[in-house]
Amino acid sequence: MKAIYGLGIAAVLFIGTNSLFLVQEAETGVVFRLGEIVKTDLQPGLHVKMPFVNNVRTFDQRVQTMDATPERYLTGELKNLEVDSYIKWRVDNAERFYTSMGGDFNLANQRLSQIIKDGLRSQFGSRTVEDIISGERVVIADNITRLANREATQFGIEIVDVRLKRIDLPRDISESVFRRMEAERQRVAADLRSLGGESAERIRADADRQRTVLLADAFREAEQTRGEGDAIAARVYAEAYGIDPEFYSFYQSLNAYQESFSSKNDMLVLDPNLDFFKHFTR
Repeated sequence: MKAIYGLGIAAVLFIGTNSLFLVQEAETGVVFRLGEIVKTDLQPGLHVKMPFVNNVRTFDQRVQTMDATPERYLTGELKNLEVDSYIKWRVDNAERFYTSMGGDFNLANQRLSQIIKDGLRSQFGSRTVEDIISGERVVIADNITRLANREATQFGIEIVDVRLKRIDLPRDISESVFRRMEAERQRVAADLRSLGGESAERIRADADRQRTVLLADAFREAEQTRGEGDAIAARVYAEAYGIDPEFYSFYQSLNAYQESFSSKNDMLVLDPNLDFFKHFTR
């Protein structure tokens, strides 16, 4: 009797355990009955199922991030651009997600990657490089998000956001552009150095000319002033001579004596009767 009672309790516990299941806060799910979906989009919480008849599949409903591999796309000018992007998506309809993707998130990433690539190819193909770089990145991302959602809906997926992380010229083209830019900058620098050298020579030549003119003007003014001074001195001497010729002659002789006998070692051998000594004989 006790054995039967124990088996009964065990059966009840087994059936009860297999009749209840929990859907986590960030999940959704579907209930199957013998392989057929009978209930979808389960809300978080505790749910009941029929053991051995129903089984449950839950899916993470949080936003997923799919980082796309950088790809090259042609612009309307037939120029290659290397684009790096990422996608934010989530499961919006559990039944569609299961029936189309088998609940496989990796498969969903592959399908979304192809959808986004097609969208990028279309958006870039209708624009020039200048349009893309000048500020239409947000417009492109918004357009792709809207258009891709139309396709993703059939898979039970909502694309939350598409963003372009980086838009570059391919490495080989970037290096070629860089070399051209470097050569152009070097050419401009050489032109500027040439213009600077030309300006420097012109400034130096002008400075030399001004120096020559200033020196000539100064010499002319100096000679003119010296001539005027000599004229005044000659006039003063003449006036002094006219007032007292004897004193003037004596004064001039004193100056001559002072210049001739400026040192104690000076010696002159002269005839004492010369006019040079006339003031010594009186």
